[in-house]
Amino acid sequence: MELWRLRRSIRGWGSIYDASFDASKLASYIERCLREGFTFSSISDLGDDDVSRGKLFELNRKCSADIPGRGAFYTRDEYFVERIDVTTYNPRGVMIAGQSDQWLGMAAISDCSEKGYVFGAMTGVRHDFRGRGIAMAMKVLGVSFVRECRVDVVRTVHHPENSSMIALNKRLGYVEGQWDYP
Repeated sequence: MELWRLRRSIRGWGSIYDASFDASKLASYIERCLREGFTFSSISDLGDDDVSRGKLFELNRKCSADIPGRGAFYTRDEYFVERIDVTTYNPRGVMIAGQSDQWLGMAAISDCSEKGYVFGAMTGVRHDFRGRGIAMAMKVLGVSFVRECRVDVVRTVHHPENSSMIALNKRLGYVEGQWDYP
């Protein structure tokens, strides 16, 4: 479950990641995806403009459609207010997986570094591209942004039935953890 929906229901699987964890052992996910023709770029690299933000909204909507207990997705205006026009949005913290001109996946990290952590807000891959290591590759690549923020902690929350994302995060080194929700 994403940060913005958790304001309504704080029930979820909370986890914490120690960014000093050596993610290099998971570099094979990135290498495999690159061999298959996938690309990875931040929104900052792609151009943080209305066109890219609109594509991000559509991708996030598609990737969120089957999150357990998800409910209705934002309208475009709500999305911009809740996810983009906030102090924690940093275009360097939003990784996009693509192939040709298609955007296939996203991993968004909110910059809460003034509180000593960052927040893994959303990781998702379009349904027709799942199971190919794209989500793991984006998360591994996101560790560089975490380090850029000069924090060692990533916090995230999932719906407890989102077993595939919980398992992915455990492989990356996340552990179940309690923390004060903003």
